[in-house]
Amino acid sequence: MNTRRHYGMDWLRIAAFGLLILYHIGMFFVPWGWHVKIAQPLEWVEFPMLATNSWRLALLFLVSGYASAALFAKLGGSGAFARSRSARLLIPLLFGAVVVIPPQPWVELVTQHGYAQSLGAFWTGDYFRFGTLEGIVLPTWQHLWFVVYLWVYTMLAAAVLAWVPAAVRGRIADGAARLLGGVGLLIVPLLWWLLVFVASDGHVETHALLDDGPAHLHYLMPFFVGWLLRVRPVLFVGVARWWRAALVIALGAFGVVAAILWLWQQGIYPPDWARLPFDIARLVQGWAAIVALVGIADRFANRDHPRRAMLAEAVFPFYIIHQTIIVVVGWYLLKANVAALPAFLILLAATVTGCWLFYAIGRSIGWLRPLIGLQRR
Repeated sequence: MNTRRHYGMDWLRIAAFGLLILYHIGMFFVPWGWHVKIAQPLEWVEFPMLATNSWRLALLFLVSGYASAALFAKLGGSGAFARSRSARLLIPLLFGAVVVIPPQPWVELVTQHGYAQSLGAFWTGDYFRFGTLEGIVLPTWQHLWFVVYLWVYTMLAAAVLAWVPAAVRGRIADGAARLLGGVGLLIVPLLWWLLVFVASDGHVETHALLDDGPAHLHYLMPFFVGWLLRVRPVLFVGVARWWRAALVIALGAFGVVAAILWLWQQGIYPPDWARLPFDIARLVQGWAAIVALVGIADRFANRDHPRRAMLAEAVFPFYIIHQTIIVVVGWYLLKANVAALPAFLILLAATVTGCWLFYAIGRSIGWLRPLIGLQRR
């Protein structure tokens, strides 16, 4: 296995989390349901949101799979790998669910359900009810569902590493690399997604772990491909060959998505079959975009920079805190009836500033570091 660090994958991980923050800022403006919304949602925001909607989370699982494989190679054992992943994921998850997340459901209850209690009263009285309030499950992990799913997937990987002999794992990896070699990298994962879509019978992701089987089948695939890219880096040869074609396919598929969305927005509702091509085009766009982005990272970003290590460390603390900042600041903007453009600029500035403060303060205090996903000094 090649142990040389791939800086392009580091930059892709940093960019993917940065995009996630921008996406959640966009949720304040788009007509879709969310914790807090601008008074007059903007329909045109649906287009840039859908441009990333089909691949942003799958890309996060792919880069996480790659990073997990690199960590396993560094630690050298499934037990050490499982302990390391559990400490780095479960401790911040618990801290986030108890301390960071509660303002989010409180704002949603206040703005959308007429909840009258203060945040403190909600935190101490209603948040830990282990039930529902106005249809909202409490307590909750909200956007940290990704951490839960990632921990489960890494524990599955640790179990395979512990129970399957290395020789067998090697043959499986070799076979998968042959299957995904060349154009198979474009076709095979997409066929898997289409099969899961057909078999899921309209399943809507719940992010509740136990009732989200189709979502697990959807996300486990990019996690596995990311792992395979690390242990069989020859796959980057196929990426280099096909990423341009993948980019063209992704743009074309999004054209279909955008056209159907425009028809829906104009009230020109196509026949019932329009939903099926919309969903299929999103899946095609999603996987093709991922291949293209990996190729771009491999071709143009596989080089180090003095700030790379710091940014790579900062993305997890940013992820933990960013949505709470967006929801709370969005609540104040809603109360002040701030217009869309200044609201976006304020949200962007407040989120970036708040994330940096959360990271800078947390990394400088030893006992806080594990709570925000950083290693102890």
